[in-house]
Formats: sequence, C-alpha cells, structure tokens
Amino acid sequence: MFSYFKRTSKSLRADVLSGITVSLALVPEAVAFAFVAGVAPLVGLYAAFLIGLFASVFGGRPGMISGATGALAVVIISLVANHGVEYLFAAVILMGIIQILVGIFKLGKFMRLVPYPVMLGFVNGLAIVIFIAQLNHFKEPDANGTLQWMTGSTLWIMLGLTALSMFIIHFLPKLTRLIPSSLAAIITITLLVKFLHIDTPSIGDIASIQGGLPNFRLPNIPFTLESLKIIFPYSLILASVGLIETLMTMQLIDEVTETRGRGNRECVGQGLGNIVTGFCGGMGGCAMIGQSMINVNSGGRGRASGITAALFLFFYIIHGSRLIEMIPIAALAGVMFMVVLCTFEWSSFRILRKIPISDAFVLVLVSVVTVITDLAIAVGLGVIVSSLVFAWEKSKRINVETKQNQNGHKVYEINGPLFFGSAKSFIEIFDRKKDKDIIIIDFKNSRVCDHSAIEAINSVVTKYDSHDIEVRIKNLSPDCRSAVKKAGVRIIEEEI
Repeated sequence: MFSYFKRTSKSLRADVLSGITVSLALVPEAVAFAFVAGVAPLVGLYAAFLIGLFASVFGGRPGMISGATGALAVVIISLVANHGVEYLFAAVILMGIIQILVGIFKLGKFMRLVPYPVMLGFVNGLAIVIFIAQLNHFKEPDANGTLQWMTGSTLWIMLGLTALSMFIIHFLPKLTRLIPSSLAAIITITLLVKFLHIDTPSIGDIASIQGGLPNFRLPNIPFTLESLKIIFPYSLILASVGLIETLMTMQLIDEVTETRGRGNRECVGQGLGNIVTGFCGGMGGCAMIGQSMINVNSGGRGRASGITAALFLFFYIIHGSRLIEMIPIAALAGVMFMVVLCTFEWSSFRILRKIPISDAFVLVLVSVVTVITDLAIAVGLGVIVSSLVFAWEKSKRINVETKQNQNGHKVYEINGPLFFGSAKSFIEIFDRKKDKDIIIIDFKNSRVCDHSAIEAINSVVTKYDSHDIEVRIKNLSPDCRSAVKKAGVRIIEEEI
C-alpha cells in the first residue's frame, strides 16, 4: 500500500489536488445517473465511492477514474422497474464475478481486436453523449413538473457562469499550474454566486447527498434458480458494457499519458469493486471517460488521484454534503463542456477524406450508434463491420498463375490468403474440363487460414477425383500441412 505513495511531493500534490477536483465532478454525475436508473441518489453515490476506490487500488490503470456511468444506468432501468432494486444489487455482484473471471482468464487482450476507427468513433460518441447530458442542466421544471428550457435572466446567468467556468479552465494553466484549473473554476464560481447572492441552480437543488456508512449485507431476494435466470442476462450485459467502456477508456488514457495500463488487472479491480458495491447497496459502475480526462488534464497520473477522489466523495456523503450542495450546476457544466472539447477527436474531421471510405464509415457509424443506443452495441457493430470489410478486401486479393512443370503437369500457383472470404473464388479458379491426369496446387505465395479453406480444397479434390484427375499440393507451412492431410489430400513435397 505504501508503494502507491512513494512518489515525489510534486506528483503527489498534483494527484491529491486533481482527485479533489474529480470528486466534485463525480457528485452530480452519480446523482444524475442514479435518477436515470430509477434508484435513490445514494445508490449512485455509494457506487461512485466504492468502484472508484477499489479500481484505483487494485486496478491496472493508475489515473483512471471509475464510478456510476450512464452506459450502465440505461441497462439497469428495466431490471429495477420490473423486479426492484434488490435484484439490481444481486446483478451487480454477479457482474463483478464475471469481470473477475474475464481478468483471471486474460480475456482483456481481445481489446486489441478493436480497430482504430472504432476507437475514434467511441471517443467522439461519448463526447457527444457527455455534451447532451449537460444540456439537461439548462432546463427547469414547469408547473406540471415537465422539464422546459430556461428563459430570461435564469438562462443568461446560467450561460454566463458556465462560460466563466470554461474561461478559467482554459486560461489559468497559462498563468500557474499550482492548482488544477477545474478546481479553481469550481471554487471561484461557488464563491461568486455565494457572495453576490446570484440566483442559479446548485447541486442541492437536484437532490440531497447526505448519507451514512453503507451497510454490508446480502441482497434481499430468494436465492433460487429463478432469481439467477432473472439477473444473469442483466449481469452479463452489465459486465460486457462495463469492461468495454473501461478498457477503451484505458486505451485513451494510455495514449494521453504515453504509458501502458494492464487490462486484465483492471478487469479484476473493476470486478472487486462491483462485488463490494453490490453488497453495500450500490448500482455498479465502470471507468468514466469524462472524469478520467479531468483527472489526467489536471495532473493526476497516479493511484493517489483516484483514491483521493473516492475518499473525498465519501467525506461529502458523511460530513460535507452542505458544502457540496452549494456548488452551482453551471460550474460543473463548464467543467464537463471543457472535457467534451478535450475528449472529442477534432482531427477526425481532417482525416475523414484521407482514410479509406470504409474506415470513415465505421468511424461515423460507431459515433452515431453510441449516441442513439449504447457503447456495447456501437463497438460490437463497429468491429463486425470492420471485420467484414477486411474479409472482403482480402478475398479480392486471391488470384492464380498457371504453368507447366518439367514433367508436363499443370501447376496452379495460388497468390493471396485462402479463407472463408476467398474460398468461393478459389474453387472457381480451376478448369476441370481442360485439366488432365495430374494437377499441382502450389501454396508458396498463399496460406490456408481456416476450416472454410480446408473445405474448399477438399471440394476441389473431390470434383477432380470424379474426373479421375489426381490433385497434389506443395509448399504448405507445417500447420497448414497437418490440417490439409486430415482432408485426405496428398502432399507431394515438404517445401515450406
């Protein structure tokens, strides 16, 4: 534990100050996502505290902030509405177990299969989602309780304070870096509103964040197979969405900090946090790209930043609720708008015309689907489309050159990979009506990639056998050779 804090005083100070800044930004997000999920504010706050603490201590990406997120809240809605909050707690515990198993079996490495256009789409989509979420702060309930856009002086005050917050965050680092600009903006706007008696919404207007220590207990549900059938689908989706958002946020933090996190360890850390959260009455969570970017941009790079954020959040819940409830919503909206500006990959507009059309399509597709549905569907769809495009492009590269060898046998020299996408083209290459006695298929410039390729070869051999023509194969790699032999095809040479 002490190794976490064996850092220079400058780095530790930056981590602590950044953690304080992040803790302030965690409050409205946790409360807002709790409302989205249909649970009490403290359920979201406990999740933000516990997930943030355990992921920071046991996770594999120092400097990354975790807590209650909108991506999980959307999944939780139907579970809470149909079965109640106790089933949510049980689902979160099972979610954590699944995430730990993913980390133990080292399945986090499959994030390497996510193409870069999908990553860009994910970042841009989440930036848009964060931006849209902040627009709700510029609405107020009417007489019927329906949210309507602010008007008149209320709107102008909100816009002015938000702009001032963004101004401080942008220009303060040019003067000094002793204090994180986001924290300075929050303190400045709060003092300004307090001493000038400006009438503007604050965190306290959303909900009270005061609470006590979380109680460690078993969820109040029947421990039966029927209960497992109810929670397992939700737990699987929650675990998947949580890990996808976490591991992709980790990749983004890796790029910003020019360091490398440990994905499998992060899976275990997230799982431990969710298990404890479920037992303590929290809604579960994962990495938060917005708060993580606030942390990194404020100088928080070590575990101490995440631990500080979690502990200060817990302090707010127990003792500091009155102070936190004084913070104007406009100050936090300004912080999050700056996160949006820093998170969105503006360079993607510049490169859209320079990259292949397929990559540009995937980038836009993932961004749009992230906004319309959720992260897991967007990333999954992006990976599928990218894979299909790759397979299509590779399938067009297979071709053949024919010649006669010294024995007068016809030789088909295959160029390009043989796999499911090119199997049909491979079969159509051969001219059985003109071939006689013996043909040779040379794989010197090709490779047999999958079962579809083996079946394609077997199909060619079978059809030539029906015309009493012998098929011989040469220049296969050892692994391809053993697979082809199982298909009953004779290999005439041992060349590689």
